Order: sequence, then structure tokens, then C-alpha cells
Amino acid sequence: MPLLGVNIDHVATLRQQRREEDPDPVKAALICQEAGADSIVAHLREDRRHISDKDVRSIKKALRIRFNMEISLNPEILDIALALKPHQVTLVPERRKELTTEGGLDIIKNRSLLKKACERFYTAGIPVSLFIDPVIEQIDAARRLDVPMIELHTGKYAVQKSAFSRNAQLKILTRVSAHARKLGLIVNAGHGLKYHNTTPVAAIPGMNELNIGHSIVSRAVFVGLAQAVREMSALTARGPHD
Repeated sequence: MPLLGVNIDHVATLRQQRREEDPDPVKAALICQEAGADSIVAHLREDRRHISDKDVRSIKKALRIRFNMEISLNPEILDIALALKPHQVTLVPERRKELTTEGGLDIIKNRSLLKKACERFYTAGIPVSLFIDPVIEQIDAARRLDVPMIELHTGKYAVQKSAFSRNAQLKILTRVSAHARKLGLIVNAGHGLKYHNTTPVAAIPGMNELNIGHSIVSRAVFVGLAQAVREMSALTARGPHD
């Protein structure tokens, strides 16, 4: 049964439409916590399009559960994360014009920058996860950086329309996850997962945590945030035969 990390970025996205105070992502984080989330995820982007500096400070202070802060390799953002000391950082790629994260980090291409960033977090006692595509070569590169965990990008799996193509992508995720665990890495996953396609990913042997945001916030419009979190938590708890 994997853990559930709830990404609250899109609560802040809604707030930013009016540049006012509501809805407050900190209040959202506390509701998710009480509804059974195991961690809260928030991405402090360079352009601050949703989550703000004030948000991450307040979230870290308010939570009893883990705060997983997603960040790019932007020097200013790295410094903010190091000063804040979240329970975990997840390094992700970031492009100013993208609507949402488009893929995983290229660890091979960015090894030097990633190595320096990871060493700074190690020194500060902050665990690092790398958000990567389900590719064996990227897994091996992550292991060489001595990170404790990775997060597999599930976007390609999530957009498949047919059961056949979705199952093909699930097999890739399963195979790559097994390889990563064999190397001693903790395996998390996320991106694009919805209520109808999460359970098979949750059932991958050894899956540690699923990080899900947009679909939970979207569902909350109709049933409320607490209920949306409980429903997703129930799906992650179901086994491979359910």
C-alpha cells in the first residue's frame, strides 16, 4: 500500500486568478492532512505562477506530516529550499512556457549541476528525490548520484486511451521500478494520475508513494477536498486483484 502525497499547486492556481487570498493553499494542506494524506507536495516555480514563497514557509510551519517541496535547479530556488529545510525536496525540470511539467529530468545531461545541488542538500540533511522518466539509463544515472529515492514520471501512462497501450506503459513502469529497487532506490511515482488509472500504478510491487494533485483538486470542486483525498487514498490502498 503506497503512501499518498497530495500536490496543492492548483489550489494556488485558482487563487492566483484573482490575486486575492482565497482559496488558501495552506488551509488546503491542513484539510488534506486531516483527510489522511501522508505528505503535502508544492512546487515553488521560478515564475511563482501559483505557489509563493510565503506559501511554502507557512505550509512547512503548519504541517504535522511531511512537506515535499518540488524545485528546479534555479539557484535562487535552491537557496530558498535550503533555508526552509522541508522534509524532502524533489528536483524537477522546469520550462517557463510549459503548462505543467512536461517530462523527467535528464540526469545524464545535467549530472554536474545535479551533483552539486544534491551535495548541498545532503550537507543540510534534506533527502532528495529526482523526478525522472521511466528509462533504465536515467535510473542508473540517479543511482550514481547517491540519491535515496526517485519519482517516476507517469505522464505517458496517464494519457493512454486504450487498455492495451495503457498496459504497455504500465509494464514499462513496473520493469523500471523493479530495476530501481534492485539498485536500492526508493521508488515514488506521479504526474497525470486520475481516479480511473491510479490503482494499477499503486499495485506495482514496492511502490512507496504516489504524488497526485490536479485530479484531486478537480474532484474537490464536486465533493469537497477532504472527500476527494479520502477517495484517492482508498484507490491507492487497493491491491492488484481489486
